[in-house]
Parts: sequence; C-alpha cells; structure tokens
Amino acid sequence: MTYIDIEHPDHFHGLPVQIWAASGARPAADAVAWRLETDYDEQTDFAVLWQRFLDTVDTARVRALLVGPWWDGDYSSFEPVRDLLVAHADRFPALRGLFLADVVGEECEVSWLQMCDVTPVLEAFPLLEEFTVRGCGQEGLALRPVRHAALKTLRFESGGLPGDLVRAVAASELPALERLDLWFGSSWYGADATVEDIGPVLAGGTFPRLRHLGLQNSELQDEIAAAVASAPVVAQLETLALSMGTLSDTGGEALLNGQPLNHLTTLDLRHHYLTDPVLDRIRKACAPAVVEADEAEDNYADEGDDEEPERYVAVSE
Repeated sequence: MTYIDIEHPDHFHGLPVQIWAASGARPAADAVAWRLETDYDEQTDFAVLWQRFLDTVDTARVRALLVGPWWDGDYSSFEPVRDLLVAHADRFPALRGLFLADVVGEECEVSWLQMCDVTPVLEAFPLLEEFTVRGCGQEGLALRPVRHAALKTLRFESGGLPGDLVRAVAASELPALERLDLWFGSSWYGADATVEDIGPVLAGGTFPRLRHLGLQNSELQDEIAAAVASAPVVAQLETLALSMGTLSDTGGEALLNGQPLNHLTTLDLRHHYLTDPVLDRIRKACAPAVVEADEAEDNYADEGDDEEPERYVAVSE
C-alpha cells in the first residue's frame, strides 16, 4: 500500500528535469538533469535508448541523470542498466547527481522494481555527490560497504529495505556525507532491518559531516524514536525526519523524555499516529524548531475487535 503520492521530481541536484527525446530541440547538456525512460508504446530496448542518448548529448557535460522505466514489455532487472552506466562511466566526467529508478506507481509499484547491487555504480563514479535509489530488497536491491570520498547525499526510498543494505550503509566510509535518508518499509516487502543495524550511525562519528538524518517509513518508528532520543549523532544534526512510519505516543513520549531537539531547524513527523496532546507537547518542547506534522493517520481495526489497531507505513507496496 502507498499512502503518499510519489511523484517524479521536477528538479534534481539543483537542476530542472528534462526528459530526453529522440527528436526536437534540446537544452545545453549541463543545464538540466536528464531523465531517460523507455516508451511503453514504442517498446524501445533501453540499450538502444542509451546509445541514442550517448550519440545526441554531450555526455562529458552532463551533471545529473535520472533513470526512469527501463523495461521493454514485462518488468525486468535493473542489472543490465547498471552495467551500461558502469561501462560508460568515463563518458560522464561531470556527473554529480544520479537517481536510479525514478519510477512512480502508475508505471510500477515500488515493491515490483527489480533492482540489483548498486555498489558498482558508486565505485564507477568516484566524484558523485548525490545518489538516490528506489526499490525493495526482495527484488534484488543490495549494497556492499564502500568508501566514497565525494558523496554528500545518499537516499534509499524503499517499501522494504533489507537489513544487509542498512548495515552496509552504516559500515561505509563516507567522509563528505551531509544527508542520509533511509525508508525502511514493511516486513511484507522484505524490510528486516533493526534499530541495532543503524547503531553505528546513531553513535556519531561514522559520518562526521552529517547534518540531516531521515529514518523513515518504518514499522519500528517508536523504537527508532527511542534510540534517537539518546543518540549522540543528534547533536550534529540540523534536520531530522522520523516521518512516514508508525510513530505513536510511545515514540513521542520517548522523544519528550530524551535529549533536547530545539537546536534543530526542522523535525519532520508527517504521517504519524500521535495524539494531539502529545504532538502539542513535542511542538512546545522543540521550539523554535519547526515540527512538520499533518493530521494523525487512522488506526484500522474492525468495530468490536479486541486486537490492537493496525498502523501502516506510508510506502510499502
């Protein structure tokens, strides 16, 4: 299930997104973030599309790239696309922003995106500064611990993030990293990461330049909030996102009883299950920090059911 609208970004890495087309006038290669996508009606193989892009755009000047739907007919693995990116990495010396699987629900559900090990991409682009990946672990998404000296923003958007990947992130050497976002997702779709898996990040020191941390879209949002409440890394942050998950008053009370958060500029709690009194107390305790929060989500339970009402993450299927 998806309770938020995932939309294609109109800007990426500070540049307007431009869909590459085989014909027509084109902007300068370094003026836009190029989005490549196969045409469902034309049934074009991505390898053919890729070669046409290489032939028509001065890739030496390309600063940002997004890969949209890549399959021809039936959904297929991202691995051949990854291999094309790696094989032609020398054609993109200026590339600084890369988004793999910029795909929305109308094109393919996030849990159906057949991803792969994305480590070779980071290894092939040592000057990359922003890296976003969308997909689920049960469909092949993986990462190995890596050292990358230039990466400033790392973002995994998932309905089911595997624990192995979370542990790999925590074990990576990313001395320039300023922003980290992890969407954990649902156990129904392969999410098996634990709070212990993010322990090295929460302890501080792993990413000395980190200023934004997003631990989001989790069924363990209360446990994450409790860990964050005493986590040393919080002192170095400017913004913190605990949104999109199953955060309830239990997690809210943990935040209230933990370390001060009023040094933050923003605390993102959108898509939550907090009661109004607890949310009001959080707002007051965090002032002057801005607490971003919408109305509480409904707990779903049948009338007369004695079981605990269910809570859902914002993005799973």
